[in-house]
Amino acid sequence: MVLTAIASVQVGSAIATGLFDELGATGVTFLRLALAAVILAAITRPRLRSWSPQAWRAAALLGVAMAGMNLIFYLALATVPLGIAVTVEFLGPLLLAVVQTRRVLDLVWAALAASGVLLLGFDSGGSAPLSGLVLAFVAGLFWAAYIVLSARLGGLVPGTGGLAVSLAVAAVLVLPFGAGGAAGVIGHPALLLGAATVAVLSSVLSYGLEINALRHIPTRVFGILMSLEPAAAAVAGLILLSQRLGWAEIVALLLVTLASAGVTLAQRDRARAAA
Repeated sequence: MVLTAIASVQVGSAIATGLFDELGATGVTFLRLALAAVILAAITRPRLRSWSPQAWRAAALLGVAMAGMNLIFYLALATVPLGIAVTVEFLGPLLLAVVQTRRVLDLVWAALAASGVLLLGFDSGGSAPLSGLVLAFVAGLFWAAYIVLSARLGGLVPGTGGLAVSLAVAAVLVLPFGAGGAAGVIGHPALLLGAATVAVLSSVLSYGLEINALRHIPTRVFGILMSLEPAAAAVAGLILLSQRLGWAEIVALLLVTLASAGVTLAQRDRARAAA
């Protein structure tokens, strides 16, 4: 389920990139969030009247994080190949793991990841402008916030009903930026089908698979598997977008992936020592 979720979200990102010319990055972002909110609300039918004020605040904050994460990441994808963008974005969750563990060895993993990103900056063959790399990194910070806030909302609202509300909040926040581009579906209904596919693959399906997978496997195994995100993004970019990575970009991807797996394993070892 985890591997399917990883493939789903990266295929969705590749399809989204193909819609940028017609709808713009901001337009695709808005349609993805809005359609995902409608689909999840129809499936989960959250009981909003029973929510506490804390649950509403958690859902709203998660919506802010999701709006920033998706909007900024899609803006990065407009100029940066998918594999490189996800590699840089993955620094956000990696930094979160480093902050949470606070071990000397984690600084080594962080330095390893940083060296991979520096390699991208100095030798990307012109395929990754600095502005795009910065946007991907900022999106990664929002990704880290999403992880923390998602866990908080999950503790307050059972199931995935809370996600539908957060997606709706995110869609409202992105609306001023993406309304103009999203209007392109009026004259071309086929684009709406593409946007709906992105919403299902990148938001509805992937999140549902991850939630169910976590009921069957330890979080440490889940974390290690998520380290495959940059590699999956590179494969999706190659197959669906014909985005070929150079040797330096592949080395950078491997360094970030190795650093993420190392931090996750360090968390497991610390948990065992505490036990």
